[in-house]
Amino acid sequence: MRKFNVTGLCVPEKHYMVDISKKLERIVAMIEDDEYFTINRARQYGKTTTLSRLDEGLRNQYTVLQLSFEGVGDGAFSNDKAFVQFLIKKIATELEYGNHDGGQIELWADTSVLSEGDAFDNLSDKITELCRTSDQEIVLMIDEVDKSSDNQIFLNFLGMLRNKYLLRQKNRDVTFKSVILAGVYDVKNLKLKLRSDEEQKYNSPWNIAADFNVDMSFSAEEIATMLSEYEKDYHTGMDVERMSRELYFYTSGYPFLVSRLCKWIDEDGDKKWTVDNLRTAEKELLKCRNTLFDDLIKNIENNGDLKQLITNILYYGYTQGFNLSDPVIQKGAMLGILSEKDHEVAISNVIFETYLYDYLVSVNSREHGIMGPERNQFVKDGGLDVLLILTKFQDFMRSEYRQEDEKFVERQGRLLFLCFLKPIINGTGFYYVEPETRNSTRMDIVVAYGGEEHIIELKIWRGDAYRKEGIHQLEGYMDSRGAEVGYMVSFSFLKEKEYRSGWLKEDESEKKIFEVVV
Repeated sequence: MRKFNVTGLCVPEKHYMVDISKKLERIVAMIEDDEYFTINRARQYGKTTTLSRLDEGLRNQYTVLQLSFEGVGDGAFSNDKAFVQFLIKKIATELEYGNHDGGQIELWADTSVLSEGDAFDNLSDKITELCRTSDQEIVLMIDEVDKSSDNQIFLNFLGMLRNKYLLRQKNRDVTFKSVILAGVYDVKNLKLKLRSDEEQKYNSPWNIAADFNVDMSFSAEEIATMLSEYEKDYHTGMDVERMSRELYFYTSGYPFLVSRLCKWIDEDGDKKWTVDNLRTAEKELLKCRNTLFDDLIKNIENNGDLKQLITNILYYGYTQGFNLSDPVIQKGAMLGILSEKDHEVAISNVIFETYLYDYLVSVNSREHGIMGPERNQFVKDGGLDVLLILTKFQDFMRSEYRQEDEKFVERQGRLLFLCFLKPIINGTGFYYVEPETRNSTRMDIVVAYGGEEHIIELKIWRGDAYRKEGIHQLEGYMDSRGAEVGYMVSFSFLKEKEYRSGWLKEDESEKKIFEVVV
């Protein structure tokens, strides 16, 4: 039986895979149009698997040279000659793998010509001869190019390919039909270190590259193709369409996250393809360390402006237009952390958002010295006593932050609540924030615990009219989640405010809402 794979290359005969044939068709069309381009996507986004599938599909029509800079030592990039020798050896291996004419391979592998003259000029001549004598047009693919993309030698190589491409346009040279570079960074716009004093400047030796606009995330419909194949093997009775939608809801189609959740349900979740078990899979995923999450934290800690933007979005409800000319937004999007939603900047998926909430809550709990209450008092018969949590939070705010500056509480209120909540549900339950409700005055939090969902709205007090509007908004969200009971935490900054709590009844609604004012 096939398995779900989350490490390395996915192989159709061994692994359950999404049908990406339509994506491949668009990429093949770019190759047939002689285009050079870069597939730049975040870590574990299926780049290597996509190149492998392309390789398989192209070999009947083209000679495909599929290389990778993964694990290549610094010696290969120490000087022009060393790099050219390394490249000749790698391409010779590919030619041999493709069962090409032995004489052609021997001619290509001969490096004696490198003893004289410029190494890249000699490499250019060899590429011309190889492409001229080949029975098929040649496509060059290089994976993990950003492993060495801050290197001047690599820049020289791109410049040589660019020059040959331009000469081909004038019918003055013969070269590769298409060149595909794959990595996290967009080589076309990469800021490269070019001088020993580490002064940085922009250089675009790859400005010939076409824009790569193929969406490599998985849609719900594409996820369904993988689940359907699984269901044919196991006959679990899964509602494929619903599970595909739920997987997309949590992951926004991020390939690694989709496969990781499926893998847990298949191997650790007793093959129970239910929404509740999917939530358990998400909880387990958020608890474990993996290279993707490690990169996520490393990237925001190494980029202070990006961390501040994320904090502003998540905790303060700030909005900002999505504009890739902004270098902070561009970097966040390139790293797979940020995306565009309704023309505004958003965290790219629910799992990343929840993980970042947890991380920032942990950091801020330590910085503010917030120690969560003893959790057992809030758990009854395996369920969560949300009323007690809210009243205890009210007591906490009244005793600890009554005299604090109003602006501090307005900015930090939702963060303080999550710092208070997290230790109570940690290890057994989890929460996520409904992105549609996150703004400067309102946030809906969904807490999953003991097989139940609890909806809690955090709202800034803006008078009775806003309060009634907030109640109706909460009821609307409760309808969308099928909840009969909801909760509201209202942050009031009136000088004579009353720390009240109780059940609300609005317009004879059958929905029950419990409110605390802090």
